[in-house]
Amino acid sequence: MRLLYRPLLSSFIILFLFTSVPAQRQLYKSDTYSVYSDRVVQNGFTALAKTRNELISDYKSSFRKKTQRTVVMKFSINGPDNERAPGQDHHFILIPGVRKDTAYFSFGKPDTGITHDKLEKRSKIDPLNPYLDEDKDLVIRLDMREVLSDFKKKGYFETYDKAKLPAESFKAVYVAGANEPLNWNFPALPDHPEMSLKDPDGDGIYEVTIHFPKEYSSEEKSAVKSWKLSKDISRFPSYESPDILIDALYNKAMEEMLEDVREDGAFMAGAQWTGVWTRDISYSILLSMAIVNPDASKTSLMAKVKNGIIIQDTGTGGAWPVSSDRMTWALAAWEVYKTTGDKQWLKTSFEIIKKSAGADLENVLDTSTGLFMGESSFLDWREQTYPRWMDPKDIYKSKNLGTNMVHYETYRILSEMAKLLGEATEKYDSTAAGIKDGINRYLWMEDKGYYGQYLYGRNYLSLSPKSEALGEALSVIFDGAGTPQRQKKIIQNVPVTPFGLPCIYPEIPDMPPYHNNSVWPFVESFWAWASAKTGNNQSVLGAMASVYRPAALFLTNKENLVAQTGDFLGTEINSDRQLWSLSGNLALTYRVIYGMRFTADSLVFMPFIPKEYEGQRTLKNLKYRSAALEVSVEGYGNKIASVRLDGRPYSEAAIPASLSGSHRLEIFMNNSLPEGGKVNMQDVAFAPEIPAVKYEDTKLSWNRTGGAIRYVVCKNGSEAFNTDKTEFEVKPNDPYMEYQVKAVDKNGLESFLSAPVTITISPEGEIYTFQAEESQAVDNTADREGSKYSGFTGTGYLVLDKSKNREVSFEVDLPEAGLYSIDFRYANGNGPINTENKCAIRTLVVDGRTMGAVVMPQRGDNLWTDWGFTNSLKAELSKGRHILTLKFSEYDDNMNVDVNGALLDSMRLILLK
Repeated sequence: MRLLYRPLLSSFIILFLFTSVPAQRQLYKSDTYSVYSDRVVQNGFTALAKTRNELISDYKSSFRKKTQRTVVMKFSINGPDNERAPGQDHHFILIPGVRKDTAYFSFGKPDTGITHDKLEKRSKIDPLNPYLDEDKDLVIRLDMREVLSDFKKKGYFETYDKAKLPAESFKAVYVAGANEPLNWNFPALPDHPEMSLKDPDGDGIYEVTIHFPKEYSSEEKSAVKSWKLSKDISRFPSYESPDILIDALYNKAMEEMLEDVREDGAFMAGAQWTGVWTRDISYSILLSMAIVNPDASKTSLMAKVKNGIIIQDTGTGGAWPVSSDRMTWALAAWEVYKTTGDKQWLKTSFEIIKKSAGADLENVLDTSTGLFMGESSFLDWREQTYPRWMDPKDIYKSKNLGTNMVHYETYRILSEMAKLLGEATEKYDSTAAGIKDGINRYLWMEDKGYYGQYLYGRNYLSLSPKSEALGEALSVIFDGAGTPQRQKKIIQNVPVTPFGLPCIYPEIPDMPPYHNNSVWPFVESFWAWASAKTGNNQSVLGAMASVYRPAALFLTNKENLVAQTGDFLGTEINSDRQLWSLSGNLALTYRVIYGMRFTADSLVFMPFIPKEYEGQRTLKNLKYRSAALEVSVEGYGNKIASVRLDGRPYSEAAIPASLSGSHRLEIFMNNSLPEGGKVNMQDVAFAPEIPAVKYEDTKLSWNRTGGAIRYVVCKNGSEAFNTDKTEFEVKPNDPYMEYQVKAVDKNGLESFLSAPVTITISPEGEIYTFQAEESQAVDNTADREGSKYSGFTGTGYLVLDKSKNREVSFEVDLPEAGLYSIDFRYANGNGPINTENKCAIRTLVVDGRTMGAVVMPQRGDNLWTDWGFTNSLKAELSKGRHILTLKFSEYDDNMNVDVNGALLDSMRLILLK
């Protein structure tokens, strides 16, 4: 009876706290939830701050997730993520009608395929039903013999990242994965013996049986949860305000920050992401970590430098230059200098940024628009934000809002750094000006009052009219949006949904939440910062509440949540104590409430305090260079009435970099806010499906997509015709044309454009192909006849790597002058399409003139028979003879450095006009 009595009594006490303590002042109220000074209330659930160091929540998710047939997993020795590189996972398909199945793997090795008698059944699985229809048991058998042999012969085993595991350190081998009950929380694996594989007969084959339910909820057994501060956070800035909930969430974020510091002193990305990621740490440092923990910030940043250049994390097509947002590093490095004044850091980071920018200028900048190419910053899961037809080379050619805002700010930073170091700034200033002009010329949508998502296509590009939340926010914060009037328009017009600002709007249909149909708290924090800058009180209130609500209810700073439900369950992947989320939580205090702006020689305070948050608040132990500050703010508003420094009237709310010692700054607000701020609140909405377009007998035709009331036919990137029909008569009038179609619904929401359909005047068109094996190559002997891999055209192909065929020249004789598109047919099996870092890069030179980069992204792990085309480059060519050279230049090193190769089949020239 005693065992039952204690939890029952505890539940009564908690229930009493939730129901008997009157809610304090209201900070935010909507139709879906409310935030008070001490609690959050949503649909009968409550999160309550008992003290400034203690929170309780009775939130319980109702989401039940169907289990995917394809089990995604990875193994671990002792707990760390040490089997294979990030993104290199094992896969196994659970087939219908078999209650118990067996999977075979070897530690550290790629999958070798199905090796038992169910191959025929497995090939007949309905691809439209990817979920289990019954519970399954899977026996996982793992061959550890090579590992054990190395332990015995060498005394250690070398993992994929060259780390050496001593034989005596081996305790257990675990399985982690994406399918419940598996998860990706590697550090917690030793606490879950049920995930440990055993070898009872000592044959070196370890095994475990995992039960996979057909659907599940991780909240099924959850009860009231609580958090109480357990770490010493006294060396960091402390915060006290009239709102106990906000103070408790501040302290919770500070504790989670400490938990995210690794043994090597660098930040990990979150509870389930123990690695250091360039964009994660960089946005976190910009938001608040440069203020809170500059030492860990420096360590983290230097962990993302190799050979003096910034590392682009593994990603689409083999990372850089398909993904090109590594320059977020520059934003963070500059912020660290401004908070610390470390001159050596300034010199070191300037050289790293300058060298990295040099490669970007050669391989990523599109000089015709002034914009940088590459994948959306942080939105790095292709299908989540791009149409399915776009492959990595198409993504490389796209020009994204957020990524360009990062590059714009990078060149402004380079100019500031150069000025401090006595170097020339003109190149950086002109590049920044060109990016800003390109952003406002090509991405601005006057009818919507905000920027489009990106330019995309093949030989002709169009603007996607979706909003892109991070880019919109950064355009305001970095002044990339031009005038203050345009900045205000952005904050007022970008669609916001009840649980926050979605990453994109409208959403993509039939795509599970992750970046699509989701809200990311760190982006919401940037939005709050931008909203405060434009004086939009309503937007600030909503953005702050959208960060505080999930942090309180979930008792952690989750990475993301479903836009439709506000729940942390339902997204493809999630994690507790996500670094950029907790950094964004702290940024609401530093960047919004206190309005901290760091310059090269001062710390300026520009508070924005909504009336709902009025009162006196104090920030103590704030370190700024050689000063230790206590800063209090009293009242509300976004204008300062008066300032006192150490008890005496002071001219401005700014601390010079030369100040040292302990000081107290008091700021008194004018208790007034601008009028007229509004928010474009919308329900979560989904765009129509993309039409599937085909061309036959001079007609384009397509399927009728659900919800569409009309279709827009585009020719060469421009709208040509509107119709409610599903066909269009084409009148060829150019040598080469690209047609696309988009669907539009009754609310004016547009689908992505369809994949380009190529039409030429003659059946062959003006298309010229030149075989690589017939080129003038420096070394064209290896695999010249293509005897090893199939699928090539002509009689063979050339092997390109850093030692073979560093220059390949084609002599062409063109029958007519015009604008030509130039691309190459290639294969790259050095890695999967979604990760790794072995995108091959070469430079195209035409008649001695450098035209730009040719990228050959990875197309599949060890898949050398999958051929495709590179990005295309355009050149005006005269009639007659030309020499086109594909060469490995000094700027063509990829992120792997050592492996930078592909198979080259042919070169193609297309006369565009």
